[in-house]
Amino acid sequence: MGKATGFMEFDRKSNTATAPSERIKNFNEFHASLQKSERQKQAARCMNCGVPFCQSAMKLGGMVSGCPLHNLIPEWNDEIYNGNWEHALSRLTKTNSFPEFTGRVCPALCEAACSCALYDDAVTVKENELAIIEYGFKKGLIKPQKAEVSTGKRVAVIGSGPAGLACADRLNHRGHSVTVFEKDDRIGGLLMYGIPNMKLEKQIVDRRVKLMKDEGVEFVTGADVGANISAEDIMRDYDAVVLCCGAGNPRDLKVENRDANGVYFAVDFLKSTTKALLDNGLTEGYISAKDKNVVIVGGGDTGNDCVGTSIRHGCKSVIQLEMMPKLPESRTPSNPWPQYPRVLKTDYGQEEAIDRFGDDPRVYCTTVKSLIKDNEGNLTGVVTVKLKPEKDTETGRTVMSKIVGSEETLDCELLLIAAGFLGPKPYVAEAFGADCNSRSNIATADGSYATNIPGVFTAGDMHRGQSLVVWAITEGRNAAKQVDEYLMGYTNLV
Repeated sequence: MGKATGFMEFDRKSNTATAPSERIKNFNEFHASLQKSERQKQAARCMNCGVPFCQSAMKLGGMVSGCPLHNLIPEWNDEIYNGNWEHALSRLTKTNSFPEFTGRVCPALCEAACSCALYDDAVTVKENELAIIEYGFKKGLIKPQKAEVSTGKRVAVIGSGPAGLACADRLNHRGHSVTVFEKDDRIGGLLMYGIPNMKLEKQIVDRRVKLMKDEGVEFVTGADVGANISAEDIMRDYDAVVLCCGAGNPRDLKVENRDANGVYFAVDFLKSTTKALLDNGLTEGYISAKDKNVVIVGGGDTGNDCVGTSIRHGCKSVIQLEMMPKLPESRTPSNPWPQYPRVLKTDYGQEEAIDRFGDDPRVYCTTVKSLIKDNEGNLTGVVTVKLKPEKDTETGRTVMSKIVGSEETLDCELLLIAAGFLGPKPYVAEAFGADCNSRSNIATADGSYATNIPGVFTAGDMHRGQSLVVWAITEGRNAAKQVDEYLMGYTNLV
């Protein structure tokens, strides 16, 4: 696929990014697309590798490598190279409900498994994907497609994140009448309020939601099923229900003075910024980092988003605490291709912190031991402690143990907890009577999306635990297929 010798003729060239010193002045996306001719060269690098690991989604070394959606990557790269953009679009949308989301926020599991990455740089799969879908919207090729025949069946989807939207989209195109219930004031779930504008501007989400509305999907906001809408009413009015409420129960810190003013979960911090941006241009009503020393607990994507957001607020300083050791800059012999590369990644927020303050904000093998507050209960400092990896004699697992005497006190007026999630909030599952597993996720049989309650299904982070947007879309699509079979006795969804 692509040009047979393209990977030897053309070097990888990525979309250009606005300089950190400029992009921190606003909350806009900051990558500029390549010219069409250059994009075709990048697609030409997709080699005829015989076994396209990029679309495999294989679990290797405990991590998935390759696209969970099994996107037909070599096919649409070939179409780009040959200038057949409409055909590329048809192949892309065959497997991916929302390429405009994954093309922006996915960590590109596909590129980790690209055959070119064995000895050279991977193909720009993620950017090629984004170029295709944006071409489709720009040229008016993405139009409302209503089902020609209605099945007469009604489905309620609870939650409008990527899993809920993907499930609703497929069921609606199948001919079922679909209503999506969202507890917040805007549709999109984590796409709307969990991912900052710099990575995903919200008009992109609104564009897709409008398309789905035009295709017949009904959306209800302010609908907190299990709280202000009863599960009994939903079960009475709909033939099937799909629970896609995400993993919204954040992991907390159990430390002294946790009740200090100025301690927030990362998800609340990020949501407050996005909501204020949309409501009033960030003039009021949000958790501000301006002129504050910010400490972030968590080294993942959410922690990085907090770094970038804090800098845009005008923070005085920012430090990101990471419990685990610093990763190597290149693959080690124990992490060969096509395993997902366990290597150091410096993301946009960290780049901006380096540019703004002169140092990488990440501090490794460190966690919070206690908090310091003043007489009025306001946070003034954080006591950290160093950690070291040790083998647990009972389980054999590596654990991070505190190093006695390694404490350090940091000035801090804003502490953001980005330590992951423990699963979904329990009240929705309880309202429907759905069983949960030991990880607090809604329980199903392996490979199934059906709960213990007939007619009630689940998908996304609520089902598999905290994960990626691409996995949520995959789960939503797969759950739709099972719901369709439940309703109709068979399914023609692939």
